Amino acid sequence: MANEVVFSQGTLKRARYAIAAVFCVHGAVTGSFATRIPWIQDHASVGAAQLGLALAFPALGASVAMPLAGAVSHRFGARNALRGLIVLWTLSLTLPSFAPNLLALCGALFVFGAAAGMSDVAMNALGVETENRLDRSIMSGLHGMWSAGALIGSAGGTLAAHLGSDARLHHALAAVTLTVLGLAACQGVLDLRSAPDETPPPRFALPPRSALVIGAIGFCAVFAEGASLDWSAVYLRDELDTSAGLAAASTTAFALTMAVARLAGDRIVDRFGPVRTVRVGGVLATAGGLLVVLAPHPAVAMTGFAFIGLGVAVVVPLAFAAAGRSGPNPSQAIAGVATITYTSGLIAPSAIGAVADATSLVVSFGLVTALAFGLVVGAGVLRSAGRDSMQSGVAEAVAERLP
Repeated sequence: MANEVVFSQGTLKRARYAIAAVFCVHGAVTGSFATRIPWIQDHASVGAAQLGLALAFPALGASVAMPLAGAVSHRFGARNALRGLIVLWTLSLTLPSFAPNLLALCGALFVFGAAAGMSDVAMNALGVETENRLDRSIMSGLHGMWSAGALIGSAGGTLAAHLGSDARLHHALAAVTLTVLGLAACQGVLDLRSAPDETPPPRFALPPRSALVIGAIGFCAVFAEGASLDWSAVYLRDELDTSAGLAAASTTAFALTMAVARLAGDRIVDRFGPVRTVRVGGVLATAGGLLVVLAPHPAVAMTGFAFIGLGVAVVVPLAFAAAGRSGPNPSQAIAGVATITYTSGLIAPSAIGAVADATSLVVSFGLVTALAFGLVVGAGVLRSAGRDSMQSGVAEAVAERLP
């Protein structure tokens, strides 16, 4: 994108709120879909194993399509590209509920994931550009808005399911509403365009090396997040013999912890910089993992899961931000990091299950604890993005630049 464009502070503030609204809309689509999976399963007449296969296709679609986002943004401009991709994403919500069988469901979810991935890259790239021009951290808050949107979408889906609503009708109404809201939000984002002499990015390209290194940090965080979200309730029920209600509450509490931590994370990043923030987060997540593994009582395990949520909450936003500043093509780097994190989210639940089947869930969360410690060891890769200069004290800024 053309870095020569100068925007007023008022324009930048409006752009920040606009891109935050886009993140919220994106999350609401995910929440709306997730709550109606049981209805979709029954409508498509698929068993648990077949549903598990079908649910791998969103990640596959996203991984294939995300590298295209940079070329789309280059050709149409950041605002127009985001406008088109967010509409594609909101409207794709209608596809899975109409699938009559497994094959159709896999195809629908592949398209659903492709739309999710491309719009995800486009909005994160614009978020990074807005953050750079504001010269303050906003990415954690943006991802917090995504989590808030997911909670709003899931609340609407829960109500629709409680009322016995047909998911086709529910998703059609939700898609129309979210499309209107998404288009309105896109009006306020930065209208960035590539310079006339700028070489267009390739339609498909391997992630740059910088994205692979930064993506490794995101991989550790998303693995811990996915494992905790999908397995915390099972862990409390099977390992600590809790009631089904208390076990389910642990998952809800974990999701809320993640959302709150992300919404508050930008102030912490501005104060301490991304390296120290991720390093301390890694310590918290590692301590949380140890509490889970050693827990003699459900309250201890729930505290451990809360620590994991607090520790990993801001890592992915910071990884996207670092990727966007790591080279000449932000969209390509962000797509690379996004692909790695999507892959982590795809394999985490099944990996935990496989290890638990061979050993136990306690051993599985020993693996989660080890990956959480990887955040402590690898946080320094975020320093290369130059974000550590955004700190309030001179001594802090000097310290972050030491070898």
